[in-house]
Amino acid sequence: MRVLLVYPEFKVTFWGWKYLLRIIGKRAAFPPLGLLTVAAMLPESWEKKLVDLNVCKLTDEDIRWANYVFVGAMITQNDSTQEVLKRCERMEIPVVMGGPILEKGCEEFPSVRHFLLGEVENIMPQFLNDLALYRAKKVYLSPPNTFPDMSASPIPLWGLINPRYYASMLVQFVRGCPYKCEFCAVANLNGRTPRAKLPKQFLRELDALYKTGFRGGIMVADDNFIGNKAKVKAMLLRLVGWQITHKYPYEFTVEADITLADDEDLMDLMVKAGFKKVFLGLETPNKESLIECGKTQNVNRDMCADVKKIHNHGLVTLSGFIFGFDHDGPDIFKQHIEFYRKTGIIFPMLSMLQASKGSLLYKKMEEEGRLQEQASGNNTDCRPNFACKMPVGTLVQGYKDVLKTVYSPREYYERIRVFLREYNTTKKVARKVTASDVSLFFSSVWRIGIFGGFRTSFYYWRTLSLAFFKHRRAFSEAVTFWVYRLHFWRFAKNNNS
Repeated sequence: MRVLLVYPEFKVTFWGWKYLLRIIGKRAAFPPLGLLTVAAMLPESWEKKLVDLNVCKLTDEDIRWANYVFVGAMITQNDSTQEVLKRCERMEIPVVMGGPILEKGCEEFPSVRHFLLGEVENIMPQFLNDLALYRAKKVYLSPPNTFPDMSASPIPLWGLINPRYYASMLVQFVRGCPYKCEFCAVANLNGRTPRAKLPKQFLRELDALYKTGFRGGIMVADDNFIGNKAKVKAMLLRLVGWQITHKYPYEFTVEADITLADDEDLMDLMVKAGFKKVFLGLETPNKESLIECGKTQNVNRDMCADVKKIHNHGLVTLSGFIFGFDHDGPDIFKQHIEFYRKTGIIFPMLSMLQASKGSLLYKKMEEEGRLQEQASGNNTDCRPNFACKMPVGTLVQGYKDVLKTVYSPREYYERIRVFLREYNTTKKVARKVTASDVSLFFSSVWRIGIFGGFRTSFYYWRTLSLAFFKHRRAFSEAVTFWVYRLHFWRFAKNNNS
């Protein structure tokens, strides 16, 4: 049996890092972790090939080679997915499909032979057994409220990709999130009881990744990394030793909730284990909107002080913010800008509220008769899919104004200045300067310091001077921030055109 695994192309989004990739010489931000995991569950005797359309083109020869094509995708990859399906249909190659894109409904993909809905560890064994007996069904659905033990998840087949094409690798430790935010479908998809891999299992995955030769950043693709703090701490204690033994080859980025600020031991342990950035779902500085969307963990606490505390423990925060809640008034745009200034969050990732299928918000909008279309999966495309309380024109223009403002050179510099005052560099793990670091620095000098335009170049050099003379241990972070801004500013400009 020959299986071709295909990962469709992403549209340009805030999180795709397309403009940044050109600077650092990479083809894609992350590898297709889901498909690599699926590949590891297929019989060892099968021939397997993976084509990531974000990295290379899919040829007709690739498709003809296969007995089956496995496609895994997210909603924002829909256009590319449809094109792949058409090509497979023309060549009469059967397709097996899974992933979050199926939230749109299986009827959207009539040419697909088999659908795998839900966590694949639950359904792949039955599908493979039925396939071998020539009785495979159209749809395989993970039993409701039944979630697989994470120990059943195999080590991804890293040998199917070239890690050098990617800016960062992906690994996973925990699935599920204890919270039930109204706009998020995670609780419905992966449950509210966080399930973790065994520490030795997680380290075996890092061993496999290490053998590929990849060194650099790794995104831990968890719904909420600290959903089960006891299990996370047990793993981190082992990871510290692994990193020391391997001379810290990796820097990790995770997604967590704001209660991270309540656990100083956990933050210190994360830094010792090589964690660098934490993505926080802060969503909005408006308390009424937080209550509205069920973001209970963010209510009745000083989020600004929490962010500063996290910075003070040697972690860099990124954060997602959302516009379009019913309780967002005309002053909401100003509130957001002021909040970013106070906290020193360098990368506020701005999105517009969408009601995704499977979320409580979707159900609410449906019941209230406000749902207008299915979510696009790209919540930066300025297309809310339900009737908002704020006039859509006002909402869209306000969103674009905030985006353009916060990534303007002066605003960006001011947030870096606030961040550097709070960032505790004494806690971070020292690592050797690499050839990539040197290359990135000179690239930033050329692209930003010399040819970035007067205002951008002025604040770039001002930042580097500030870092060199007052915050020297954070100099590399200061350079990296401005390289990242090239992506954000280009995205902001294109979104305002």
